[in-house]
Amino acid sequence: MKPANTQLSALPTTIFTVMSQLAAQHGAINLGQGFPDTEGPAELVEAARRFLGDGRNQYAPLTGLPELRGAVARANARFYGIEADATRDVVVTSGATEAITACLMAVVDPGDEVVLIEPLYDTYLPVLKMLGAVARCVRLHAPDWLLPEQELRAAFGPKTKAILLNSPMNPTGKVFDARERALIAELVRQHDAYAICDEVYEHLTFEAPHVPLMAEPGMRERTMRIGSAGKTFSLTGWKVGYVTASAALAALVAKAHQILTFCTPPNLQRAVAVGLDMKDGYYERLSGELRARRDQLSEGLHALGFPTLPAGGSYFVVASIDAHAKGRDDVTFCRDLITEAGVAAIPVSAFYDPEGAEPPRNLIRFAFCKREAVLTEALERLGRVFATEG
Repeated sequence: MKPANTQLSALPTTIFTVMSQLAAQHGAINLGQGFPDTEGPAELVEAARRFLGDGRNQYAPLTGLPELRGAVARANARFYGIEADATRDVVVTSGATEAITACLMAVVDPGDEVVLIEPLYDTYLPVLKMLGAVARCVRLHAPDWLLPEQELRAAFGPKTKAILLNSPMNPTGKVFDARERALIAELVRQHDAYAICDEVYEHLTFEAPHVPLMAEPGMRERTMRIGSAGKTFSLTGWKVGYVTASAALAALVAKAHQILTFCTPPNLQRAVAVGLDMKDGYYERLSGELRARRDQLSEGLHALGFPTLPAGGSYFVVASIDAHAKGRDDVTFCRDLITEAGVAAIPVSAFYDPEGAEPPRNLIRFAFCKREAVLTEALERLGRVFATEG
């Protein structure tokens, strides 16, 4: 038979699948994949159940139900002062990963260059390659994950079509500050480019609040802002995402969405609309509870000789394995962590361009979006192996 698609055939099994399967085989506590181990708000689940039974289960409108598009527009204004026309500026997608793909499809042609910031979410590079685009990666370095100005300026050029920005950032937990946002916006305007902003962890920040790049001067018409009900409401299996953009860009995102999935389950869209209109107390509790879990895991890891790096948002904290590696790289260490300690983590080297410069091999990522008792048990398991080392 003739060969299948070479790009997809060349993609390895993701490290998340590998580690999760290994964790299941060994009965390990899985702190690798970023999903909560509790359900989201009961009122949203009940709303989805109720809406499923009221006879609106055929195709939803391509750009999303009016209820959800309106709720997204209200949330933009409520949280960030961003005005959006619900009928023209919002597109509902089947999850944020589809939204990222649709936004890239909307503006990128073969041969265009897209600036990425490493370490990065593992979907970005494969999608760009499938579109025939060229990635220009700018690397952040531990422990502070500061954005290097000169490297970022050098990554922009005549062929730059867009930058793909993830803030709060997976896997580092970094929240880009005002100086960094201003620099990125300056370069986007200077090079007449677009900004695709993966902001799925927008409500999961712990010290500094999230501020969208779209709110920077001159960025409203150039930016596509992506949100995720899965992360905001701890319902990752629902796969409901949404894009806010200018009407011209939103129309192109909708065309890509039509090719990819066309529409998202109507009952889930309506339930998410209920969630976006919930009072501020919900969002404050979400952030506070996750901050407590971050601190619990970070302090426990530090006490066991795994110093953790700053994490201002997201589900994740990165830790150094230097004190315990004994010559092992991060991939080997994570495999051994499962079989010897019964805890799963993800090697941070998986979040870098495999064709780029050598990534760090001494960092691993833990997800703290788990129940307090689960994190306690994970730390106890680690302690039985590492507490006396040093």
